[in-house]
This record gives sequence, C-alpha cells and structure tokens, in this order.
Amino acid sequence: MAKSPNKLSASEAVLRMAQKRLKARDLVEACLDRIEHREGQVHAWEALDPEGARKRADVLDKRARPVGPLHGIPLAVKDIISTKVMPTTCGSPIYRDHVVGKDAACVSQLVKAGAIVLGKSVTTEFAGGHAGKTHNPHNVRHTPAGSSSGSAAAVADFMVPVG
Repeated sequence: MAKSPNKLSASEAVLRMAQKRLKARDLVEACLDRIEHREGQVHAWEALDPEGARKRADVLDKRARPVGPLHGIPLAVKDIISTKVMPTTCGSPIYRDHVVGKDAACVSQLVKAGAIVLGKSVTTEFAGGHAGKTHNPHNVRHTPAGSSSGSAAAVADFMVPVG
C-alpha cells in the first residue's frame, strides 16, 4: 500500500513532485483531510487558509519545473509571524482579529522557494509562558508546550510536513 502523501517527508514530496509522481494539490488535500480528522483532539491550528492553499497548489501544479526547493510543500506558520491574509494573534486574545496585511520576510522567502502557507499554528502567548491549547498528538493528556507547540504537533501528527 502506498504511503499517504501527508506522511511523506518534505524531501520525499519535493522529489515526487519534480518527477511528476505527486501533485501539490493532492498533498494539500491529504494534509487538510488529516487536519479535519485530528484537529479536534490536537488543537494545533489557530487559523487555516484551505482555499488559498488549494489555489497556490493548482498554480504550482501547472508549472513545467519546480519554482524552488520547497515547491508544493504545505507549511504551518507560527502565529507570532505575520501573514497577509490570516490573523496574527501571538497567542493572545488581545490580538484575536489582528491582520497585519503583509507577509513577514521569512514567509515571503518560503513562498518564493515554492512553499504553500496552509495556516497559522498555535503558539504560547507572545511566544513566552502559559501553554496554549495544543495537545501532544501521541498522548493528548499532555501538551507539547513551548512557543512552537502548534507547529510541532502539526508536523508530528502528519498535518503538514514542515512548520
């Protein structure tokens, strides 16, 4: 039985896309399916942009050659990093609806390298103390804690290959 696309490593997925054995859209859909089935237990995501991710994947799939080393790879952006279309809450209720309106430089560089921003992952408040809502996907009675808790849980649970 073939490995589900969301269980591929980023390097395996990039190679398969370069060989035209995998479409970015299929990888995005596999990640979204996994999120749909597991997010209720894991709580790794602060915000998702499924339609934006699908559109970007479709554009990338039409290209004759990869745009960069992360071509077609969905990723979770930590919620202290600005994105153009999703809120950047910094894990705090005081920024619940805060939309910066532009991507941080690191996000722009990742997109330029071919990555697909799937959503914003949970972080501890202001990337400091107070564990967020995220559960360890391998033992939901525990938290991964830390400022990268959502990203770590999303990657560990095969929701995205990169965070």
